[in-house]
Amino acid sequence: MTANTVKRAYKYRFYPTPEQQEQLAQTFGCVRYVYNRALAERSRAWTQEQRRVTHADTDKMLTAWKRDPETAWLKDPSKGPLQAALRNLQSAFDSFWRKQAKYPQRKKKGKTKDSATYFRGTFTYRNGELKLAKMGAALNIAWSRNLPEGADPSQVTVSKDSADRYFVSILVDDTITPAPATNKQVGVDAGITTLLTLSTGEKITNVKAEKKDREKLARAQRELSRKQKGSKNRAKARLKVARVHARIADRRRDNLHKVTTTIIRENQTIVIEDLAVRNMVKNHSLARAISDAAWTQLRSMLEYKAAWYGRELIAIDRFYPSSKTCSSCGVIRDSLPLNVRSWVCSCGAQHDRDVNAARNVLAAGLAVSACGDGVRPPRS
Repeated sequence: MTANTVKRAYKYRFYPTPEQQEQLAQTFGCVRYVYNRALAERSRAWTQEQRRVTHADTDKMLTAWKRDPETAWLKDPSKGPLQAALRNLQSAFDSFWRKQAKYPQRKKKGKTKDSATYFRGTFTYRNGELKLAKMGAALNIAWSRNLPEGADPSQVTVSKDSADRYFVSILVDDTITPAPATNKQVGVDAGITTLLTLSTGEKITNVKAEKKDREKLARAQRELSRKQKGSKNRAKARLKVARVHARIADRRRDNLHKVTTTIIRENQTIVIEDLAVRNMVKNHSLARAISDAAWTQLRSMLEYKAAWYGRELIAIDRFYPSSKTCSSCGVIRDSLPLNVRSWVCSCGAQHDRDVNAARNVLAAGLAVSACGDGVRPPRS
C-alpha cells in the first residue's frame, strides 16, 4: 500500500512569557495594520482610478511604509508575518474574483482572531524547540503529540483566540498510509436531533455542544451586558463569555473528529448531500440547531480525511428528494412535512424518515458516480 506525502498542520497550545506576550501583541497589531492599509490602497486605486494593484505593488508599499518615520515601528516585528499578511490579502481577492467569497473586509481589533504566520527563515526549529524571529527564548509549547520523525517545518502560525489562549500551528510534510481497502459503502443523512443517520440504519447522536452550556453562556452574557464599556470588569466578563464559547467549540470539534474518523475507517465509499448550509441557517427557527450541528465543519473533515486515507467521497445534488423517495419502489411522495418522522409507502414498505433518506443518498451517489452525472465536486 503506497503511502501519501501530504502537508499537515500540527496544532499545539503554548504559554508565552510576559515579554513574548508583548512582542506577539505588537506583531498582531502590525499584521492587522498592514492588511488593512493594503486593502484600503487596493480599494482606493480601483474605485478612483480603475487601476488594479497587484501583490508585488503592495510588497513595495510595505517597504515604503517601513521607511516612513510615521510608521517606522513596522520594522520592529519580524518581516515574515507582515509579508504573509499581504499574501493572505491576495488570496482573499483571488477568492472574491472566483466568486467563492465576499469582498475582503477590514480586520478589526477584538473582532477577528489575532494571528501571524512565519515562513522559513523567520523561525528556527531544533531539538524540539521552536524559536520565532526577534524573540529571545523558545516558545513554551505543550507537546500533546509528537511531530513526525525528522520533521522540517515549512511554516508556523501563532494565534490568540478570544479566550486569551495561545496556539501554534506547525506545517510539515507528513507520510500517511491509506487505510486498508474495504467493500463497505455508506450513505449519510445529516440531521439535528440525530447528528447523522447512516444507510445501515445506525444513528449517531448529536452531542448538542451548545445546548449543554446554554445556561452558563446566557448567564455570562447577561453579566457582560451590565458592565460599563471600556472598564476592566467588562474585559473580565468578556473573557468569561469567550471561554464558554471556546469550551463549546472544543467539545463540538472533538466529537466531529471521532465521528468522521470512524466513518472513514469503516467505509470505502461515503455519499453525502451537498447541503446549502448558508441558506438553511436563514430559517430562524432552525438556525441555532443547524449551527450547533456544524455540518460544514463535518463535511470539511470528511473531505480531507477521505483524500488522506484513500476513500471515495461523493456529494449528490442538494435538490435530490431523498426523504420523499421510497427506497424500496422509488415512488416520490408529493410532500413530507418535517414533523413526519416515519411513513408507509403505497407499496407497503415502512420507512424511518432519516434511514430512508440515507439509503436513497447512497443509491443516488453510486448511480450518478457510475455515469458521472449530477455529482457536485467537493468544495475544495
